[in-house]
Order: sequence, then structure tokens, then C-alpha cells
Amino acid sequence: MFTIPLGNLPLIKKGDNLGKIISTALKSKQIYLTSGDIVVVTEKIVSKAEGRVINLKTILPTNMAYELSGITGKDPRLVELILRESQEILRAGNNFIISLTNQGLICANAGIDQSNVKPHHAKLLPINSDKSALNIKCILEKKFRVDLGVIIIDSVGRPFRHGSVGLALGCSGITPLLDLRGEKDIYRNELLVTQVAIADCLASTANIIMGEAAEKIPVVIIRGLNYKGEGQASDLLRSKTEDLFR
Repeated sequence: MFTIPLGNLPLIKKGDNLGKIISTALKSKQIYLTSGDIVVVTEKIVSKAEGRVINLKTILPTNMAYELSGITGKDPRLVELILRESQEILRAGNNFIISLTNQGLICANAGIDQSNVKPHHAKLLPINSDKSALNIKCILEKKFRVDLGVIIIDSVGRPFRHGSVGLALGCSGITPLLDLRGEKDIYRNELLVTQVAIADCLASTANIIMGEAAEKIPVVIIRGLNYKGEGQASDLLRSKTEDLFR
């Protein structure tokens, strides 16, 4: 396995066709996709292309937003966006809000980010990252005449662990969850619960290369793995009844 970083994309704006932009950037560097490649895309450029960047000056906070702002110290307009993007607020404290997002993720601030956007703006998560991944996949496959996988990723924190890792928000054309239940280990013991979050593992691989600051690498190609298949990143979500942390 090896990776190919792609950092020569223009600044993305609302309405941009990411599939075409990524294709042009690849060809300008004489990089040609091959069947089995996995194209990993940061959700930042997906959200920007889909118009999910909001001017905070246009937001009118509700009473609940002001209340949570007093608890967290966050801008009440930002809190209002978090409330709108959340199904449920799970925890709140000094400078943090943990919520269940409208997309079904549990993360800080409903995944809303103010890095790499204009001042007084905030970037929301894509509404449907699985659909966004499929759209990019279809365009790139047509351009290069190959069979691809596409993953849209973000970086998130984890309970009781320092640091962030990559997380697959959306995917298409790969097996996101590898079920090893029923397989045997080296001592012939049957695996009873083992499932591997392939999409998240690949997301973390790409996330190291993309970086978190001013690296300007929004796309990474992963080549040499055989994880082609069907499924969506939503397959990785665990229901409340199954989750032991609830």
C-alpha cells in the first residue's frame, strides 16, 4: 500500500464540482487513477462546495443558545448552529458541547468548525456524506474509466483518549465494515465479536497526510489495498440500545 497526496486544488467555493476539480488536479500532476484506488477527501472542501459555510452575523440565537453560551463560554450564534445541527445535546461544559448530530454522529460541537474559513464564519458537516461520496465517485470513474472507492473524512476526538483521529463520514465503493465473526485465529478459536472499521482505518491513514493546519492537502489517494465492496459510512453507526457508553 502507498499513498498519493493531492495538494494543488484551488480554494473551493459554493457550487464547485469537486469530482471535476479533483480530476483536473490529478491530470495536471500526471496522476491517473487505477481500479481499486481509494480517493479520500476531507469534508471541509465537500462542505464548502455544498454551501455549508454560514456567516455567523446572519444567525439569531434562541434562549437555549444563550443559556448554553453561558455554560460553555461559546459565541451564542455558534451555539445556535450547534443546536440546529444536533438531534440531542449530551454534555456541555467549559468550551465544549458534545452532541448527537443530525447525521447520527456523536462528536464535539456537532462537527462545526471555524478553521480554514473566513472570519465570523462557521463550516457545517455535509448533510449526507454517503451521497456526496457517491457523487464524487461517479464523476471520477467516468473521467478515468476505472472502479474506485471514495471516502469523505473528518478528524474527531475519542472518549478517554488525547488527540484526534480520522473518521469516515461518508463512503462509496468500499467495504466500510469488515465482519470477521466466524473466522478462526491462529489457535483455531472462533472470532465472536470482531468487526474492523475499514473506512475509519483508511480515514486515519489519510488524515495523517492531510494534516490539521495549513498543509493544504485535501485529497489523498490510497493505492494497493483490496477493499472494494458495497456499503455506506452509516453502516458504522451503532444504535443507542447497543452502545455501552449511553
